[in-house]
Amino acid sequence: MSTLTETDHQERRPVRYDRTGPVAVVELHRPHRLNAVTDEVSRELAVAVRRAVAEGARAVVLTGAGRAFCSGHDLKEPAPAEDPLEARERLERLQDVTRTIKRSPVPVIAAVHGWAVGAGCEWALACDLVVAAESTRFTFPEVGVGLTVTNGVSQLLAAVLGPQRAKYLLMTGTGFGAEEARDWGLVNEVVPAGEHLRRALELAGRLVGRPPLALALAKESLDRGLGAALEEALATEVDLSMRVVAAGTPDRSGAVPQHERRTP
Repeated sequence: MSTLTETDHQERRPVRYDRTGPVAVVELHRPHRLNAVTDEVSRELAVAVRRAVAEGARAVVLTGAGRAFCSGHDLKEPAPAEDPLEARERLERLQDVTRTIKRSPVPVIAAVHGWAVGAGCEWALACDLVVAAESTRFTFPEVGVGLTVTNGVSQLLAAVLGPQRAKYLLMTGTGFGAEEARDWGLVNEVVPAGEHLRRALELAGRLVGRPPLALALAKESLDRGLGAALEEALATEVDLSMRVVAAGTPDRSGAVPQHERRTP
């Protein structure tokens, strides 16, 4: 009987990790589900980013396999039976990805394509830099499927766009494209289809050539002002999500997430 090698295990995992020199690449790898988020994905994604830092990587690139960056929560996966404490812990593991990205002393660059939906969109926007393929579509469908935002985006989005536009996007679920995201300050660069990862790796290579302490302090100085507000937003989002849990199974009738209908 053959035994599973480390490569075999890597193939089966929903998050892949690779480090070449000073740059680590963390890849969401559930292409058959457009990299939809599960509890296991949340756990492994946070672990992978922390691993990159622990191993001495000086930049991290976060990307997705297949046709999309991330299609948000996997609504087709049966929700586990859980008590309120378990639900809260699962939400906090989801948020741990945002915390890990924000607390990383090295820059994290999102290389985004296809769909960036819900939690996937929130994780991308938590990164220090975002490179998006020109066909990328961003959306926050949570309200439409009876959920709430959970990854600090209630603070992060409003800080960049202002409360009115942030409310509009979150409350209506209206999607927006890569060029809009760039014009609004949510994305740094828009590149042709298929070039997002290559360009993100180029940026990572540029950053690792800069003095590491100065780079880390630049990131910290810009993020420190967000720290307390972000933690407050994360705590508030968990509390509001728990109200959804207490209310029972959300009514998702008539709410088909746009990314389930077509691929950009």
